Amino acid sequence: MAISRKFDPKEVEKLKKPERLQRENPEVVWENLGLKKPSCVVDVGCGVGFSAIPFAKKMPSGTVYACDISTEMLEYLKTELKNANIINVSPVLMEEVKIPLPDGIADAVLMQNIHHELHHEVASLNECRRLLKPGGRIAVIDWKKKPMEFGPPQELRVSAKKIGSDLREAGFVQITAHEILLYHSFVLAQKP
Repeated sequence: MAISRKFDPKEVEKLKKPERLQRENPEVVWENLGLKKPSCVVDVGCGVGFSAIPFAKKMPSGTVYACDISTEMLEYLKTELKNANIINVSPVLMEEVKIPLPDGIADAVLMQNIHHELHHEVASLNECRRLLKPGGRIAVIDWKKKPMEFGPPQELRVSAKKIGSDLREAGFVQITAHEILLYHSFVLAQKP
């Protein structure tokens, strides 16, 4: 039996556990993105808005496009946004290699915990590159390829080296892996 690569929306409560905040704190991610007054961030695979909501609070005059392939996740996100009174997050239904946003819109793109789910890694990263302004940054954060008691099965995980190789193939430059998260790879790259 094949192991599913996609997150099951029925497991949504896992995405909101306090331990997750300790493992992959959006504040740490934001700081390491190194953004100076961004006007637009695209969160690809946003789920319940784990990073989109705190990012939106950091840029009150900007926009976060929270993109996901799951209508269930986006409906859940809309409820979260309403409850938090957040008005600068725009939920966007996407496909794996097609995000219905204009070229060069984003200062940064975040892909968190989805690289291991992708079927077309380089094509997906090319789509992210299309969304970025020249010099814009992408952060790919995903589970380290090592045994642990939580997260996806180890055989689905990808190494930081593989993420870097995929980014290079998609035309990104200045690709660096940072050891800032205990359980996750954090790979940062730039659009030329």
